[in-house]
Amino acid sequence: MKKSLLSLLLLPFCASAQNDLLSEIDTVKTDNRVESVFKSLKIVNLESTKLAAKGDFYFIVAHRFGYVKHGFEDFFGMDDANTQIKFSYGVTNWLTAHVSRSGFQKTYEMALKYRLMAQEKEGFPVTLVGFNSLAINTEMKKEDFPNLKFDNRLSYVTQLLISRKFTERLSLELAPTYFHENTIRDILDENNNVITPNPQSNDQFALGMGGRYKLTKRWSVNVDYAAHLNRAKNSVFTNPLSVGVDLETGGHVFQMHFTNSRAMNEAGFLGQTTGDWGKGEISFGFNLVRVF
Repeated sequence: MKKSLLSLLLLPFCASAQNDLLSEIDTVKTDNRVESVFKSLKIVNLESTKLAAKGDFYFIVAHRFGYVKHGFEDFFGMDDANTQIKFSYGVTNWLTAHVSRSGFQKTYEMALKYRLMAQEKEGFPVTLVGFNSLAINTEMKKEDFPNLKFDNRLSYVTQLLISRKFTERLSLELAPTYFHENTIRDILDENNNVITPNPQSNDQFALGMGGRYKLTKRWSVNVDYAAHLNRAKNSVFTNPLSVGVDLETGGHVFQMHFTNSRAMNEAGFLGQTTGDWGKGEISFGFNLVRVF
């Protein structure tokens, strides 16, 4: 099963120049389908129901800095950057593939996003998109874990993304999620002491939610949040909450936001967010999206 999933996620893709991003933002085609529910492939952390058009190649650079609570000591977290580089490709108009590498746990991720149903002006009320990802944690070392196997590095995510564009300004989304981590780290207390036995299940469930409100032709406010539904009682991890704005400039979408999660791959921010908004454990971040 795992080998089949890995083979599926490794679909080949290449880049080719296509339409300017602006031509696809905030437009509705002449057929019955509602378009441009979201302007970017992600709301903030959460995947949106937007897919790349066939042949479009996306280059995405994302940063999450350290917590702002330390002030000028580390220049409000700017001295501590976590970076993700991602490439996404529209295999067809209904199927997008991506690969990425991020600094959080030195993670490589492969994913597929595919449209199941589209919202219609007169007809089906929502857009349904499936999302599946496979993440590989390469930070774990054999010298630290003598019995380490490749399978121990893997995490899987399956999501159903359900969105609706209510007006030309407002779009909302729900994302019921199942994710599985082959290796669960020991639960730590607030002093980083190991609590045993580890009660966290490898099989985990979350409900993501998010939305976009368009302020002007180029600006929007975006929010997303994910509630972990079966987190262990003594876990130090928290639910990810992100708030930000999107700025569309030519062929770019520039997303600026504040979030309590420094991980950018799905299993990372859903299961291993540590920041607490109430304690000032908030990071500034951005996603820079360029389409070719």
